Amino acid sequence: MTMRSIYLAAAVLAATLLASCGEKKVNLLESDSMDRWKVVVNEDSLGRTAFTIEEGILKISGMPFGYIRSAQSFSDYTLSLEWRWTGEKGVDGGIFNFLQGEDKVWPLGVQFQMTPEDMGVLMGGIPLEGVEGPFYKKPRLVESSPERPVGEWNEVKFSCKGGQLEAWLNGVLVNKAVCEAKEGYIGFQSEGGPMEIRNLYVTSAK
Repeated sequence: MTMRSIYLAAAVLAATLLASCGEKKVNLLESDSMDRWKVVVNEDSLGRTAFTIEEGILKISGMPFGYIRSAQSFSDYTLSLEWRWTGEKGVDGGIFNFLQGEDKVWPLGVQFQMTPEDMGVLMGGIPLEGVEGPFYKKPRLVESSPERPVGEWNEVKFSCKGGQLEAWLNGVLVNKAVCEAKEGYIGFQSEGGPMEIRNLYVTSAK
């Protein structure tokens, strides 16, 4: 058997195992339509300028402040994406998991902080095991953050299963926590500066 045949067989086996486990992989940016999303900002008339999707890339302007969340709620899922800063410097921002409750600025969820100084910190109003509240903030596990320079794409992966959350940045486990929430929406912040998101996939139970 040639190496090409071996690789092909492995790919088929992986796809078969994924299907047999009853999992579904969804591309949340497969269309430039905003049908999969809800925009929540502090100035409704400007909401359409804060978030746009163009050719499979979610563009976040940074103004006005607010967030975009998935229209669908997920449980026991894996979230993978790429992001980059598109301005002159790294800016404030965040990725939300387990968003729930009222749509308002700011929402209830577990935020993966994206400011250069706090990159990888987990924070929010949902209780995290072993962390004091009522505003829960868990430092990252590594001393220095592995994010890439402004303008370069970064790879992020979250495993959110059974209330356990693990966050990986460019292949490095930067944080993990056990939280009370086990289901919720996925979201991204607009908080002062531009960034882009692409290759946004959620793998979850059907």
